[in-house]
Amino acid sequence: MSGHNKWSKIKHKKAATDAQRSKIFSSLSKELIIAAKNGGDPETNFQLKMVVDKAKSANMPKNNIDKAIKRGSGELKNEAQLEEFLFEAYSPGQVAMLIKAVSDNKNRTLSEIRTLLTKNGGKMVEAGSIGWQFDQVGKLVLRENEKTEDELEEILVESGANDYKEEADDFIIYTSMQDLQDVQKNLEKAGLKIKEAGLIYLPQNSLELSEEELEKYSEFFDKIEEQDDVVEIYDNIN
Repeated sequence: MSGHNKWSKIKHKKAATDAQRSKIFSSLSKELIIAAKNGGDPETNFQLKMVVDKAKSANMPKNNIDKAIKRGSGELKNEAQLEEFLFEAYSPGQVAMLIKAVSDNKNRTLSEIRTLLTKNGGKMVEAGSIGWQFDQVGKLVLRENEKTEDELEEILVESGANDYKEEADDFIIYTSMQDLQDVQKNLEKAGLKIKEAGLIYLPQNSLELSEEELEKYSEFFDKIEEQDDVVEIYDNIN
């Protein structure tokens, strides 16, 4: 399928300020640390390679990337151990949200996110209350390419991809969780360049919101995303 997403336009309309860039780099550092726990070599650790590519795409300095990898792989001693957590919540408009955070103190992070949600009209719910509404899948974002639409569709079918769509300025491809690495290799063999690859949570059903509701949710989303330990938020907005 293909189409454009109103919510993605709202999310991407802001200019990248220094503060936003700092938050992005901080989140990427945490993702790199978590991924590097399974090995510090991107050539043998596909999860790490995906995050490294994502960090490079965001123009994260190489020194920052290397330091995060060393911390995750255990080369840097006396560093606090980070863990990944997934919290479930509803926004004021009953948007289902999965909030991924990375922290060295789950109780502190849980308390801070819960307080943020409550103060802004949302609420945290028990694990499993929302998670079943999402499927974990592979996601690939293509760089600009010169293929025609017919050529691109043929490549995608042969690659083993499950679905694709256009969202804002991006061309997004979805795969099963298990096939992500193989599909990426097949696309690259066919001459396509990948800007970003990773595992995400995709909603089984989407919620339609009006423009006014989207604006309100965007403000709420930004407040939750600004919490230092939050690295990603998934929701069920169409």
